[in-house]
Amino acid sequence: MTESGSGSGSRSRSEGGSGSEAGSGSRSEGGSGSEAGSGSRSEGGSGSEAVRAVLARAVHAGEIPGAVFAAGLPGLPAEVVVVGEAQVQGGRSRDMHRDTLFDLASLTKVVATLPAVLRLAELGELALDDRVVRFLPGFQGDGRACVTVRQLLAHTAGLPAGIPFWSRYTDPDEANRAMLSVSLDQPPGVRVVYSDIGFMLLGRVVAAITGAALDVSVAELVTRPLGMARTCFRPGGGQGLRAAATELQPGGAALVGVVHDENARFFGGVAGHAGLFAPADDLARYLTGAWLGEELLSPATRRAACQLQTEGRSGSRGLGWVLRGDPADPLGTRWPSSSICHTGFTGTSLACEPASGYWAVLLTNEVHFGRGRGIIRRLRESVHDCCAPPRS
Repeated sequence: MTESGSGSGSRSRSEGGSGSEAGSGSRSEGGSGSEAGSGSRSEGGSGSEAVRAVLARAVHAGEIPGAVFAAGLPGLPAEVVVVGEAQVQGGRSRDMHRDTLFDLASLTKVVATLPAVLRLAELGELALDDRVVRFLPGFQGDGRACVTVRQLLAHTAGLPAGIPFWSRYTDPDEANRAMLSVSLDQPPGVRVVYSDIGFMLLGRVVAAITGAALDVSVAELVTRPLGMARTCFRPGGGQGLRAAATELQPGGAALVGVVHDENARFFGGVAGHAGLFAPADDLARYLTGAWLGEELLSPATRRAACQLQTEGRSGSRGLGWVLRGDPADPLGTRWPSSSICHTGFTGTSLACEPASGYWAVLLTNEVHFGRGRGIIRRLRESVHDCCAPPRS
């Protein structure tokens, strides 16, 4: 689903939800964001109290069912704020907990697909300026053969934002073949258009290089090395049933542990643009290990990914990441110009400032109350203003 709201489905989507009343209880659960220890943050406490107040008000107003927020500083434990409920309708009501699993939606792009591609680049299996057709031979004609891996990562490949494969096709294999012949809306490299299709293709590039399914490849290249033990596609058994609920379906039941994005669901729950589930602590490990530390990527790779790739192309994008000033930037007014971030349609977001080491994870299941009210952007900006790094 696209960040601006025109989703992979046939319906138009803004980043909102139809409100309904929810509980307003909030809890502070101290603990390390990058380790499994406990404790509360010794600096920035007033920021976390302000975040708790913002989120509690949003729950009380029926804007979101609940949320888990975590933020950290270099070398200090993080404070985790938990508010509201993981499910309020379409099934049994359940409290939100620190370890609640969330459907990350488009955070899949930067937590799974991006680092998998960058790891393969560091291993010499691809170069960012390789043409995609090298790995997906069917991706040619109509200018497609000129599209590079870098352009897919930066959303400048000329691809459309999304196509509802799930409603146009009954066979995922047929849809996968059709994906290779999607017409470009414009020449590659000309303009930023946030595209789910580009990251679907990147997921297929990863699988083509590794010879394994994308979920297996992401576990091998990303989540296992970082110790992200509960991050996965298609959570099974009890873990899936404890996930935060997302949207009500036509029969009246909420989706729980099943990916919300229709295209990802159609392709079996595993795709390069959506489908990943994770708790807040695993995402803290990801930001601190992969982007603020050297547990996964080299300094040169991290710098390149965080640098502007799209100057003069109507957007501010790094490799995968949203940069300050982009139309999809959710960071409010106080985060520095060097910050990186991304959002997910279900109500999730990540923020990181590599220079200072500040990071923040905001997980909500706002889409549990529906879509179309534009609530989540305002909420994200308010939260991020509360937890921004101090100005030097």
